[in-house]
Amino acid sequence: MSDAIVVIDYGMGNVRSVRNGLKKVGADSVLSNDPADLESPAGIILPGVGGFPECMNALQATGLIEPIRAAIERGIPYLGICLGLQILFEASEEFGSTPGLGILPGRILRFPEDVREEGRSHTIRIPHMGWNGIRPGAPSPLLSGVGEGEQYYFVHSYYAEVTEACRPWIAATCDYGVPFIASIRRDNLFATQFHPEKSGKRGLEILRRFASLCQEERASSVA
Repeated sequence: MSDAIVVIDYGMGNVRSVRNGLKKVGADSVLSNDPADLESPAGIILPGVGGFPECMNALQATGLIEPIRAAIERGIPYLGICLGLQILFEASEEFGSTPGLGILPGRILRFPEDVREEGRSHTIRIPHMGWNGIRPGAPSPLLSGVGEGEQYYFVHSYYAEVTEACRPWIAATCDYGVPFIASIRRDNLFATQFHPEKSGKRGLEILRRFASLCQEERASSVA
């Protein structure tokens, strides 16, 4: 049993920035691609930058898919960032159709280049890159007190669509031509489409709250 948060290293993702962010908020972390380290960590963070198929292939090659599923099922706190959110869903249309972890209902779609907003058609730039405001939804301890329109940093070309099946767990949404899921929370499963590690003080607060939740869960499990 470890009191450290495991940051999953599968050859993709902004792991250095995430670990630096955790260090700034006083949280211990280890970088690992060893399935054994997911048996009893304080928490798990899966950051992701890159393609959905490559991510799933890398997780398969390192033997991490089933350990991630099992850890989430046991209630170990999980924070997915960007691609770490997207792989929680059933499938992505990136480069065809690629199955995800299937933990959440729904699919990942590419942003449409041509959109219609307020009665006007226009073209949006892909990827969605930069700061954007979110709309809080279902309660999440990571976003407690976050108001309408608070800004976080996004970098992505694909998005998790907003569906009724997933609505009870949608902690925040955002718009970029179409509405999409900006954050999700189901029990101890958390994920953000935006990058907390790139979102300044607000983002660091999310990492701090996640680390605090991990320690609370660890303390309750050994009490």
